[in-house]
Amino acid sequence: MNEVATFPATTLPEVVADHRTAGWWGMMATIATEAALFAYLLFSYYYLASQTTGAWPPDGVPGLRLALPNTLVLLASSVCVWWAERGIKRGNRVSAVLGLALGFLLGSIFVVVQVFEWLSKTFSASSHAYGSLYFTITGFHMAHVAGGLIMLAVLLVWTAMRYFGPKRHAAISIGAVYWHFVDAVWLLVFTTFYLTPRLG
Repeated sequence: MNEVATFPATTLPEVVADHRTAGWWGMMATIATEAALFAYLLFSYYYLASQTTGAWPPDGVPGLRLALPNTLVLLASSVCVWWAERGIKRGNRVSAVLGLALGFLLGSIFVVVQVFEWLSKTFSASSHAYGSLYFTITGFHMAHVAGGLIMLAVLLVWTAMRYFGPKRHAAISIGAVYWHFVDAVWLLVFTTFYLTPRLG
């Protein structure tokens, strides 16, 4: 009769402090691919904006009433995730859990506000080229935020269950770099749709 070998949690290998594991490089490859996608999408926006003979944006410059506070919310979430990563590296599980929880909460608020932003628009994705670009680019970004929120939720649960510590935190570092990427992309999207039209 075959016996199934079991190992207590204390014998699990401890990842070295340097988080650049295979998972780290895998995430870097993913980010490079997604960065290229957003670069193509934003290039499409600027190309069409430069070629149009009419008003751009067609419905006027978008307001900042929701978009600007929402940008600050997403940036604050990135700070919280950085705080969580810093905490777990120093063995402070409480700050790690709190940072991940706040990052998840602020990211969720961003999603809700973005939905209200969409609903407030007087155009749709089929109204004109600008509308198509706006909903495609912000929609792709929203999908990445949703994926990041799932990642943060899993990391939060695992951190609360004491899976991570100063010598085993690669997953948190990998999740954090993805979340920072999502925030950086939004800064480009926000600048493109909400700030550059004010420069003309």
